[in-house]
Amino acid sequence: MPLLAPSLLFADFLHLADDCAMLDNSRADWFHLDVMDGRFVPNISFGMPVIEQIRKTTSKICDVHLMILEPEKFAEAFKEAGADILTVHFEACPHLSRNIQQIKMLGMKAGVALNPHTPVELLQDIISEIDVVCMMSVNPGFGGQSFIPRTFKKITQLRKMIDDAGLQVKIEIDGGVTLKNARQIIDCGADVLVAGNAVFKSGDPVAAINALKDI
Repeated sequence: MPLLAPSLLFADFLHLADDCAMLDNSRADWFHLDVMDGRFVPNISFGMPVIEQIRKTTSKICDVHLMILEPEKFAEAFKEAGADILTVHFEACPHLSRNIQQIKMLGMKAGVALNPHTPVELLQDIISEIDVVCMMSVNPGFGGQSFIPRTFKKITQLRKMIDDAGLQVKIEIDGGVTLKNARQIIDCGADVLVAGNAVFKSGDPVAAINALKDI
């Protein structure tokens, strides 16, 4: 059974408390919180004040995905806002090991996200320091995009890298996850499904969550 992390990027922000309560009472495992800065990606989402309020609504894991430049400047603030997992982008961190160490010293799990065109082999020397690899299956910055099919091969490659090293690193897939492709994603070796559109735009989010959990 996969872990499911619905993306709050698709929530109704006029009724955010209601959507948070729905997720908290559902079978969803994590709250996935996408932070965009308009620099690393061509969009702006939300930041610490919103996450701080979301944190008050749940005891579930808050999985914060930073699509921002210079994440080290804000890591402590995201910890204070309530992040349990803090994920930074490989492409945004020239000193990635330092970023990972900072996140762990602050008491959070450390995630590293890969853009669709970033080879998984680039994680070989640092995979043992990572708790979660967030593999982007769409180009980051906008929700509602279609899943990039070559991601299946990348999941398989990453799964082998992790298993060969005897590690417990979780593989999280972010972007274009649907009921149609979720089974294949899991079969390739993924552990966590990020689902935004598939949950919040489904017409019945609770039923969609149940269907994805039972895939």
